[in-house]
Amino acid sequence: MRKRLVEVLRKKGIADEEVLKAIGNIPRHLFIESGFLDHAYEDKPFPIGAGQTISQPYTVARQTELLQVNKGDKILEIGTGSGYQAAVLLEMGARVYTIERQNELFKKTSRFLPKIGYHPRRFVFGDGYKGLEEEAPFDGIIVTAGAPYVPNPLLAQLRIGGRLVIPVGKDVQIMTVFTRKSDVEFEKEEFGEYRFVPLLEDKN
Repeated sequence: MRKRLVEVLRKKGIADEEVLKAIGNIPRHLFIESGFLDHAYEDKPFPIGAGQTISQPYTVARQTELLQVNKGDKILEIGTGSGYQAAVLLEMGARVYTIERQNELFKKTSRFLPKIGYHPRRFVFGDGYKGLEEEAPFDGIIVTAGAPYVPNPLLAQLRIGGRLVIPVGKDVQIMTVFTRKSDVEFEKEEFGEYRFVPLLEDKN
């Protein structure tokens, strides 16, 4: 079933073999609620509680491919969710720092991932819009929810040459990549429309 999923992703245009290998290694059925187990390796999103979803594998693969992960890269993930995206990054040898704002999911996933052998450097319960300044700079930052605007702290926490992959927009998001060229310059690229659950902001 995992091999079949990898072939589906390859046919849809995912070309990074390291991304495909990571997805082929991960037991996605463990991240899915029991009612959806029969569909765990289909290219579909599923609810995971707290009004959130596990993204469809194509979206995870595409965002990871756009991030251009190298082994040993220091990556910040905004929106831990089920932990599936973090697992993909860890399979690829990244050092992962991950932030989740929903306390229910934070507690659940921070216990679950280590149980199945995935160990991010840090799990953080907090506001993803603020990033994680004390651990910056990052080689890459990946946002797994739809942001109505691009948070400046995330751009500021990239190293020179680092990439931010973020879906930007309200109802429909444009997958956007910012590459830091200097202290003040960023290159922006756009990669089509997606639909994500909203990235929630702590207004306090």
